[in-house]
Amino acid sequence: MSQTVGMTRLAYSRTWHHISASTPHSVLSTFKPTPKRMTESSDPNKPPPHMTPPPMGRLASRIAYILMGKHKPIWDPSTDCGDYVVVTNCSALYLTGKKKWQKTYYRSNTRPGSLRSITMDALIEKFGGGEALRRAVSGMLPKNRLRTKRLERLKVFEGDKHPYEENLSRYNGVKVGQTGWEEAVKKIREPDNYRL
Repeated sequence: MSQTVGMTRLAYSRTWHHISASTPHSVLSTFKPTPKRMTESSDPNKPPPHMTPPPMGRLASRIAYILMGKHKPIWDPSTDCGDYVVVTNCSALYLTGKKKWQKTYYRSNTRPGSLRSITMDALIEKFGGGEALRRAVSGMLPKNRLRTKRLERLKVFEGDKHPYEENLSRYNGVKVGQTGWEEAVKKIREPDNYRL
């Protein structure tokens, strides 16, 4: 008897996810304290004016979760079943507190006197916000031989344009992550509910 249930091969296929570092997210974002005179926006598709973009730590943990494939029912720590992630607008990366000036990155080639350090603001100025996000994601992935393969599937861009537009997953023409994509998935899956 087979041990697989359903379409396992389809579950192992890699999909492309798009995340914008500057757009507020319904789950990952936080709210700034606001005065009482500020009211919620009337447009349901537009985020409230006091909602911030997701902070770098929450964004990095969600990206690491997708790169590992933990959102799939077939996840196993020893197999590489994660997806691709495209992150845009890394130049507008949202950082909380004083970590932009206090966080220090170290590197060394193990020889005496070779320890080098750079702060986060100097790193962002030199390499861009994508490098800081990549290092945060790298620290959240398991330290094993799969980490470099998983990091290769992370594509970061400083602006809004990227060459992977055609690879992004769509349902009825709506990209995954945009408003209305969950309703498009429900419409596609309605006939399957009647068959069961």
